[in-house]
Amino acid sequence: MSRRNAGSADPAGAAPLFAALGDATWLALLDRLGVGGPQSITRLTAGSAVTRQAITKHLHILAGAGLVHDARRGRERIWALDTERLDEARRSLDQIAQHWDAALERLKSFVEE
Repeated sequence: MSRRNAGSADPAGAAPLFAALGDATWLALLDRLGVGGPQSITRLTAGSAVTRQAITKHLHILAGAGLVHDARRGRERIWALDTERLDEARRSLDQIAQHWDAALERLKSFVEE
């Protein structure tokens, strides 16, 4: 996936991002990384009924959506949240909200005439 200009948002290009944010398991992983910072798979699976293999698969999907990245530290792979991609989601949602605000303003003007 290519990085887009930081000042503009591409809602169509953000589809994989929003799909990842729509899955409860993936969202829970993102939350754990957001609250706890970078973590190993061992830490991410602690207290969970999900296997290490399943967590690894989920993390690879999230990495494909640009939401997380990993780095090798010794024998472990440490996963971290990619906040730039979340900022892109926020820009996409802001852009959509601006379009809706403008449409509602036009409707209001039309109705009041």
